[in-house]
Amino acid sequence: MEEQSCVDQKTQLLVIGSGPGGYVAAIRAAQLGKSVLLVDKSSKLGGCCLNEGCIPSKALLESSKLYSNILSKAPKHGISVTGVALDFAQLMARKEQVLDTNRKGLQFLMKKNQIQVVTGQARLGRDRTAILTVEEVERTIHFEDCILATGSSPSFPPGFEPDGKQVITSREALSLENVPMRLLILGAGVIGLELGTVYARLGAAVEIVEMKDRPLPEMDGDVSKEMTRCLKKQKLKLHLSSRATGLSKEDGKLQLTMFDKKGKELILEGDLLLVATGRKPYAAGLGLEELGIELTDQGAVQVNERLETAIPHVYAIGDLIGGAMLAHKASEEGIQAAEIICGTRANFQAKPIPSVIYTSPEAAGIGKTEEQLLADGIAYSKGHFPLRPLGRSLASGELDGFAKVLADQQGKILGIHLVGERATDLIGEAALALEHHLTLEQLEEAIHPHPSYSESIKEAALHALGRAHHL
Repeated sequence: MEEQSCVDQKTQLLVIGSGPGGYVAAIRAAQLGKSVLLVDKSSKLGGCCLNEGCIPSKALLESSKLYSNILSKAPKHGISVTGVALDFAQLMARKEQVLDTNRKGLQFLMKKNQIQVVTGQARLGRDRTAILTVEEVERTIHFEDCILATGSSPSFPPGFEPDGKQVITSREALSLENVPMRLLILGAGVIGLELGTVYARLGAAVEIVEMKDRPLPEMDGDVSKEMTRCLKKQKLKLHLSSRATGLSKEDGKLQLTMFDKKGKELILEGDLLLVATGRKPYAAGLGLEELGIELTDQGAVQVNERLETAIPHVYAIGDLIGGAMLAHKASEEGIQAAEIICGTRANFQAKPIPSVIYTSPEAAGIGKTEEQLLADGIAYSKGHFPLRPLGRSLASGELDGFAKVLADQQGKILGIHLVGERATDLIGEAALALEHHLTLEQLEEAIHPHPSYSESIKEAALHALGRAHHL
């Protein structure tokens, strides 16, 4: 990536962090006429999402799904395949090719929008300045506005600190040299389940330890219940309501001590332990404390209704400000921060945020869960439609899952939750419905193509109205 000199220069907007929040903010500001300088400590644009998270995990999920389908589903379709073998090195090489293509795309976008890119460590100074350390040389940048978009890093409980070899984070799990025979995972959230699915498909024995009583504990309860059933069917072993208490090595193997939901002590053995217990905002090296920018107990930067920190003209977005740590949330905040800075928007407007997981089946949700409605004492109606009766599901053989629609007593949609093939794509329709405050009647009035998985959403809306066609 070609970089330009940045010695004691001025820029209208300085963006620190090139992930999906930072680079999108830079593009939007450039579109609105600002001169933009984008700084990242890595020479690889795209942040964690592109290089160590979203994109590489999806590449591995697709490859492992293809391999698994050839072994287990091809014969049902009358397709006989012999000599099937896993070339793990090529699988990983393809993943790297996907990443390289994405990186080149970002470089093109930076040049297209005349965004200057510098690799270095940025530390905020006073009076709208930042000190950039580039190849051990400090340089000063004077900016009119600044957006902090440094993302997050893995967090882990005491006693389970990664060593990068046998105790690993998602970063190492995405670049293994071999498929482990036995993979242990702490955490049954999105990262744990996605990577657990990858390696289970490729032949690993996978055991997951989760403190809460269900996987994906932040999603709707019916989603968790269906995913539990499907994961067990795929031979992922779940230890729910369980607490890991210790870790040791014996003859090169890991031994994880845990207590199950009945209080019984168990010892699990594995070759690798993936610690997938969440992420925390990453603010290291920004110099925030020296400027009086206080962090929350979770390490997040606090912002006002304009996404502005306690320092005027310094904004923060994405994982750095906490909340849902999702790439699409960061991008939306980046867009709005750029528009606020450029004067085309007054304040930040929060929007419904989809949550997605790319296992098989996929799962997605947006808006209120049924548990939240019950806790808040909100009266609601519910529509639930299983995928099994759909012609598209029967034709494809993808029968697991459902669509669930929640609405208030006036029919306004409060939440939509999906499990099944293409759920992560279909949730876009649900996001549109919540963004524009649609009702059950409006959702079901739209003609959905037949046969398609999207018919499940229409049928769920009809079920909530008491007139489902196919139940």
